[in-house]
Amino acid sequence: MPNRPIEELEAMVGDTTVTAEEFRIEPGKVEEFARAITSEDPVFRDEAVAAERGHDRVPAPLTYTQVARFPRYTPDDVDGKGFDLAFQPEYVIHGEQAHEYERPIYVGDVLEGTTTLADVFQREGGRAGTMTFAVLETEYRTPDGELVLTDRSTAIETEGAIDDGDESAADADDTASDGDPTEADGGTAETGSAPDPAVGEFDRVRTVADLEPGDTGPTVVVEDLERQQFVKYAGASGDFNPIHYDEPFATGAGNESVFGQGMFTAGITSRVVANWFDLRDVSSFGVRFQSRVFPGDTVVATGEVAEVNPNAGTIETELEARTVAGETLLTGTATADLE
Repeated sequence: MPNRPIEELEAMVGDTTVTAEEFRIEPGKVEEFARAITSEDPVFRDEAVAAERGHDRVPAPLTYTQVARFPRYTPDDVDGKGFDLAFQPEYVIHGEQAHEYERPIYVGDVLEGTTTLADVFQREGGRAGTMTFAVLETEYRTPDGELVLTDRSTAIETEGAIDDGDESAADADDTASDGDPTEADGGTAETGSAPDPAVGEFDRVRTVADLEPGDTGPTVVVEDLERQQFVKYAGASGDFNPIHYDEPFATGAGNESVFGQGMFTAGITSRVVANWFDLRDVSSFGVRFQSRVFPGDTVVATGEVAEVNPNAGTIETELEARTVAGETLLTGTATADLE
């Protein structure tokens, strides 16, 4: 339960505040973030490669706005997510994350992030207790007011640590979290060895004529995760919740061990989209977290075409990340606007 009454939180809905200022997209940080999500794509560090792909500058990965949480970009009078929600960090989990892109973020951009508390509500979550949801929507604009992208994040505070066998937390509002292993389709993937990791260059799809429903995208595999990768992502993204890298803190909060950030798994999954389509053509990317990833897990991220609209030139895709053992980590969607 939050330390503030739900009525006080509800009264804040609609409030807006600047949560990131002078958010400078720096080349070294873009490369560091790309490597933290396990991407070795040279487009994120090499101007010549970026130019070959039609970019006038080096682009940033699809989930790069997580970097805006660093203190150097946060106004002095802003704490955390920009609103005094009084959530306890050891019991806060990430439910959903969505991005809508007007264009890619590029090295050299300077952005300001303005966040609105879009919604607050509570649901019962079984062994997770009362779950408090906060939905935050952030617009990132250039100094001249150009909207570059909008991201929408759902944070969930539970009354205690999520039990990996507790399926009721997701059922509370058909909203799962990175602390709950409930699968959206109720199914179980086949287990076994992981497919080959996605490496090398890809022939990215540029026209709707090249795809039809059921076509699959590149598969991304990250094998045998180590704790150091969660630390690396924390340093790259600014997500310093110790539950992801401090073993005593994590176990003291009732978890079996440290576990990966939900947005770390989302970053891995975003590689499917970035390998499949040109970044300039991606108009949306969103994920719904289902379960946590632990040290030793192998992540397999995949995508499939759900819908093709030749008149609008759009491709709707469905995404999924699972462990090699078959547990769903997240599901998601992405949209590409093609020729």
